[in-house]
Amino acid sequence: MARRRQIYEGKAKILYEGPEPGTIIQYFKDDATAFNAQKKGTISGKGVLNNRISEHIFTLLNTIGVPNHFIRRLNMREQLVRQVEIVPIEVVVRNVAAGSLSTRLGIEEGEPLPRTLIEYCYKDDALGDPLVAEEHIACFGWASQDEMNDIADMAIRVNDFLCGLFAGIGIRLVDFKLEFGRLWENDYSRLILADEISPDGCRLWDMTTNEKLDKDRFRRDLGGEVEAYQEVARRLGLLREDANEVLDLEQHRRKRGK
Repeated sequence: MARRRQIYEGKAKILYEGPEPGTIIQYFKDDATAFNAQKKGTISGKGVLNNRISEHIFTLLNTIGVPNHFIRRLNMREQLVRQVEIVPIEVVVRNVAAGSLSTRLGIEEGEPLPRTLIEYCYKDDALGDPLVAEEHIACFGWASQDEMNDIADMAIRVNDFLCGLFAGIGIRLVDFKLEFGRLWENDYSRLILADEISPDGCRLWDMTTNEKLDKDRFRRDLGGEVEAYQEVARRLGLLREDANEVLDLEQHRRKRGK
């Protein structure tokens, strides 16, 4: 059997060459990082849960007309996606003050924002993904004005949909990050949603208790990371019978060496 070619390895995923031209296999790891990889660790089973959650959300977004790179889930840790040229901008959508926004502006964490706030960061790990303005993006040609308009429109649409989705299961969507890519068709490209949407890149708080159900549990040494991710998956209807079902299956797969 031919060994598949690895294209890229990031902090949370590995990308492999796909089976057909224009496709990529996205593998979800258990590795966890925070503070620009200054803190590193492992959350056992995180990759399995993120794969399921991201598949579910991207599938729902596709049904409401938000174009994205997801094609299908291949197994417990992998999904087949369209190959895109990633725009080097991380889009952060904020509904409630938390994290770096609270630190930078002195706003109490948990304070609802007057309106949804969209921030942009330049994707460069060596620089710590610095916050940038639209003027920087235009000046350095990271994205055209038309692309930025599409990014802002899609970000707001995704936010509106996800706020409703999570509110329906008792979760407040505090903030989240998005990435976009150019899907090329001959000499023309269009922007589509890429990467993943999971508790790794979202702040998700229980609406009653404000309990954190996301990677902040790892960032802040709160413990219970796997249980938090499982709770999100359970409320989304992805763990239908046993909360440990998906992890038990993963452990069984590893023992068989597959």
